[in-house]
Amino acid sequence: MKIARRLLGAVLILLVAAIATIYLWPLHSSRLTHATEATLPFAQAQASAKAAVSADTADTDVTARCRTKALLHPERTAKAVLMLHGYTDCPAQFDALAQFYYDKGYNVYVPRAPRHGVSDTKAHAGLHADELADYAEQALTVTSGLGTDVGVVGVSGGGVLATWLAEYRPDAVAHLLALSPFYQPAAEQAPAWQVKPLMVLYGNRLLPDHFNGQGFSYAALSQYLRIARNYRDDPANPKLRSVAVVTSANDTFIDRGRAAEITQGIASANNLQLGRYEIPASWGVGHDTADPAGLGSHAAELETTYLALYEGAGSAG
Repeated sequence: MKIARRLLGAVLILLVAAIATIYLWPLHSSRLTHATEATLPFAQAQASAKAAVSADTADTDVTARCRTKALLHPERTAKAVLMLHGYTDCPAQFDALAQFYYDKGYNVYVPRAPRHGVSDTKAHAGLHADELADYAEQALTVTSGLGTDVGVVGVSGGGVLATWLAEYRPDAVAHLLALSPFYQPAAEQAPAWQVKPLMVLYGNRLLPDHFNGQGFSYAALSQYLRIARNYRDDPANPKLRSVAVVTSANDTFIDRGRAAEITQGIASANNLQLGRYEIPASWGVGHDTADPAGLGSHAAELETTYLALYEGAGSAG
């Protein structure tokens, strides 16, 4: 009996130590808490964007609909926008919105994220937070050379990256529009107390990866969540002129309260009014608030709303 009690005690001590280690595990990194200010002359930015499109076109592993897109006018425009698609999606998600901005005079760059839009449908599972940050930062540097007034639109995981750029690239980002940003999963997906253990165990590949019913990799999702945990305490950006967030009442994937909280913090730090819009439940729109296939008959109306929010029209709806 004494031996059994001692063994039980030892197991409990190890269990407590393991739990404490998980919750104390650092999520911050030097890569995710800094970025390099840079811009390109228009000719070089145009060439870089077109080269990315050509590379995707030449790569037979990249599906045709998912190639990087660059909708460019012949010269540097007054306005340019970077659009960052969501996790497991690709640039096609922004086909309609990119065209809408282009028709309004914008130069538009929609790069394909690493390990996305390829024939291996599970390639995204190998994502790492650092490569996502590199991808977003390089894409913004290209976009900064395409126009004078530059901003970024991101949906879901792309919204996480867009927000990171707004905080760490004050040299370039004047506008932020976050669509259904995946800063934290909804409680029905993962209660708050489970999030960090999932990030540590799956994000660091300490446990074998798990794919949920939608084909999402826990290891990959953790990379976006880790980036969101590296946001600045003081997200001051003197260049920032507008901050807006769009959520959907039917979205059961993200924590909508957290989406509002983070974007409100950025707006407040820069003495701006947060532009907020929640898509009504009656419209039947879920988590994907970018692809017109999921927006139904309200797609055109939402495109107009998104542009107004992006350009700083304030709260809408």
